[in-house]
Amino acid sequence: MAGNAYEERLGTDRMLPLVMRMALPAVAAQIVNLLYNVVDRIYIGHIPDIGTDALAGIGVTSAMIILVSAFSAIVSGGGAPLAAIALGQGDRVRAEKILGNGFVLLLVFTVLTSAVAYIFMEPILLFTGASENTIGYATDYLSIYLLGTVFVQTSVGLNTFINTQGRPGIAMLSTLIGAVMNIVLDPIFIFVFDMGVKGAAIATVISQACSAAWVLSFLFSKRASLRLEKQYMKLDSRTILSILGLGISPFIMASTESLVGFVLNTNLKHFGDIYVSSLAVMQSAMQFGGAPLTGFAQGFVPIMSYNYGHGYTDRVKECFKVVAIIMFSFNAVLMSSMIAFPRIVAGIFTEDESLIACVAAMMPYFLSGITIFGLQRACQNTFMALGQAKISLFIALLRKVILLVPLAIILPKFWGVKGVFAAESIADFSAAICCISIFIFAFPRILRKSPRT
Repeated sequence: MAGNAYEERLGTDRMLPLVMRMALPAVAAQIVNLLYNVVDRIYIGHIPDIGTDALAGIGVTSAMIILVSAFSAIVSGGGAPLAAIALGQGDRVRAEKILGNGFVLLLVFTVLTSAVAYIFMEPILLFTGASENTIGYATDYLSIYLLGTVFVQTSVGLNTFINTQGRPGIAMLSTLIGAVMNIVLDPIFIFVFDMGVKGAAIATVISQACSAAWVLSFLFSKRASLRLEKQYMKLDSRTILSILGLGISPFIMASTESLVGFVLNTNLKHFGDIYVSSLAVMQSAMQFGGAPLTGFAQGFVPIMSYNYGHGYTDRVKECFKVVAIIMFSFNAVLMSSMIAFPRIVAGIFTEDESLIACVAAMMPYFLSGITIFGLQRACQNTFMALGQAKISLFIALLRKVILLVPLAIILPKFWGVKGVFAAESIADFSAAICCISIFIFAFPRILRKSPRT
């Protein structure tokens, strides 16, 4: 019963303190989790003599890494909100079945994605932006990184189920443990052991394994109110289909980032490796804004799903109002600051003056449209929290597939390399306006269909 008390607070505590208490640990966890890739890039960018080329090599691997990792979003973004709604409805058996089936799905995804990535690694990397100068660094890093796929899928895919139980502190520690280890191990393997790019990958795999161990140890323990139990790991077609139905949207949201990486790197390769390196820096900068928003969503989605399941529509509205103001304000200020001071951002990753100058010139074209993205994320994740898979799927497809990919192909023909970077801003701004418009129309109608109203 002690575990249930954590869940019940989602429906009774004052909203602003509750949102902050649930969200801030998740935000901290996402920021620390971001350091997995960003710290790798910072250290790699400062390797003497080879830093800029090595950074480009790591940059082109990000598309494949994102695609492989995106499969965990099916379970984390689809299964966890469904489990929270089930808990809100008092159906604990269904919630545990969702968790158990989600865990087995993650193992299946690991086998399939790792096999495909290894078989087609080099041709995909060459197609998506690697050159003869950077392909060696890309394959050195990715071949080792893929060994840790099972750890990534497990830790990322199941961590949201800890948050669903009203235990954000435990969820934060799972990420914190791995990221701190990565920060410590990176310089040891890269510089002390003189392993370069391979050392960065080894440090990351070890760190991810520790995160996964922490998540599993909690979910198998009696401390969890929603536990992994063998009886609920038998695959059930209805449960799997419900997870896939809602999880396809966050999967597309994550995987289309990979598609964008493929398209942008392929186009930038024709203008020179330095632009591929610049994109790696700017995507890392964008992630500094996106990661806290993801963390905030992980914090408020269980609150909204639980209250929606109970039929507490006034609390759902209050929750949205709080998160919309916070997410919009944070993102707008951070992105505007990066646009205003791009050389400071670039200087974190490299000492190469030509690369810093390139980033400074392209940053405004790349980030301007994302200044209102915080409001889109608030709306989009609210749709996810309320189980609205079709709307979330459309918005996910709109931003990256319907808008950005065609723009990234068309604009360079008229605007050169600036067009590649500007495609991101135009797509981000247009999708945000569309998402907000849909939300204003659909949100009241969805609440009127709350399960208990």
